[in-house]
Amino acid sequence: MQKRTLGKDGLEVSSIGLGCMSMSFAYGPPPDRAQMIALLRSAVERGVTHFDTAEFYGPYVNEEMLGEALAPVRDQITIGTKFGFSPEHPDPSKRLTADSRPENIRRVAEASLKRLKRDVIDLFYQHRVDRTVPIEDVAGTVRDLIREGKVRHFGMSEAGVATIRRAHAVQPVSALQSEYSMLWREPENEHLRVLEELGIGLVAYAPLGRGFLAGKIDANTVFDGTDVRRNLPRFTPEARAANRPLVDMLTRVARDKGTTPAQVALAWLLAKRPWIVPIPGTTSLERLEENLGAASLVLSDADLRGIDAEAASIVVHGDRYPAHIQNTVDR
Repeated sequence: MQKRTLGKDGLEVSSIGLGCMSMSFAYGPPPDRAQMIALLRSAVERGVTHFDTAEFYGPYVNEEMLGEALAPVRDQITIGTKFGFSPEHPDPSKRLTADSRPENIRRVAEASLKRLKRDVIDLFYQHRVDRTVPIEDVAGTVRDLIREGKVRHFGMSEAGVATIRRAHAVQPVSALQSEYSMLWREPENEHLRVLEELGIGLVAYAPLGRGFLAGKIDANTVFDGTDVRRNLPRFTPEARAANRPLVDMLTRVARDKGTTPAQVALAWLLAKRPWIVPIPGTTSLERLEENLGAASLVLSDADLRGIDAEAASIVVHGDRYPAHIQNTVDR
């Protein structure tokens, strides 16, 4: 698989990474751990070199699983993980409370290193901006961890451009992680221009719109009680029906190309900038292979113009998060 570089400090990763959150929670009952370890190793065999996790995923069990699965190939791959939530808060409603106090960043770094079975964290993201802690203090703490050899690169997630600029002035940011897909194009408004100016890569999570753009979900789909999509405004039956024209368009393009809607959606993202790295998640080897196939799908300029023109005429319905989660996003 081709490689891409995130940031100016030379963080080289596979052009498509693997988002690992769904291997522990979020989209239904947790899959079998042994099967997920096998899937992670299969991803490495197929050229994936970048894996995305967080202490919050599980919590903790996702990092532990990656540590077990990837320890034998630790020198061949990179892992991005995240600090900044309160997963052990006794009140479940407060576990999404931001906590980027310097002492907590250090605590998470030490714990993540142990769970991941690594000597250094390749990419350490602030999971969400903590409005109670100056971003300069956050960036400075990560800078110190880099100097101590515990972290290689600093990342931010769902951060606004003003906050990114302030952090970058203290410690260069290698990557911003943000939702970006044909279903959510907000990064195009301002972020892409600023990231290009500063030399920061974009790691695109939910690049398939949490599965919607793959074409397997419609207004009649029933989600498991543990599936977070049950509570996302974008996934109400009405929103799914209203957003179906995007899937129909991708399906038509895929038919012409002899490929799949998911591959078209990922290839479209890859064509946007050479420093964008999508990290689709999956728990299936079949879907993994399908997603990775997008790396070899070339969309012509005419293809891209046609896709963008038709997508621009489709109004996306439904917020991506309920209000209490959207409030954690810095803009």
